[in-house]
Amino acid sequence: MHKVHQNLSCITGYRSIAHRSLFMVRLGYVSSQSQKKGEMSVSEQSKEWILHSVIFSLKHEEGSEEERRFLEDGERILTSIPVVNNFRVYKQVSPKNEYRHGFAMEFANQDDYEAYNDHPLHVQFVNERWLTEVEKFLEIDYKN
Repeated sequence: MHKVHQNLSCITGYRSIAHRSLFMVRLGYVSSQSQKKGEMSVSEQSKEWILHSVIFSLKHEEGSEEERRFLEDGERILTSIPVVNNFRVYKQVSPKNEYRHGFAMEFANQDDYEAYNDHPLHVQFVNERWLTEVEKFLEIDYKN
């Protein structure tokens, strides 16, 4: 089991405890040997926990300064919102879809998720950056 855990963590890019644990529980791979010391199992997380993720492609050329700036600004701005936990920026590598990037973050509960959506910094980022620089996206939210 431990070897499977390492391979899944490496291959899937699920680096946060919650992402990896959720993925592994869904596939039936969680065992006492596969959890690292100090990690919470999915059963120990709040049942109100939310994983908010979005995959997207930008209008900017891949590898451009504008692309780098968007990703860095998104991380800087959105992580400054107090209810955002475990924010991650990903480069999407699957040939099965056309998206190039991903943002993922966790919320303790629905109230925190709604507070994030209504937060002035999030609203400003969406209006000034997202709507003007994102070509297409897919948003997915998960609960335990």
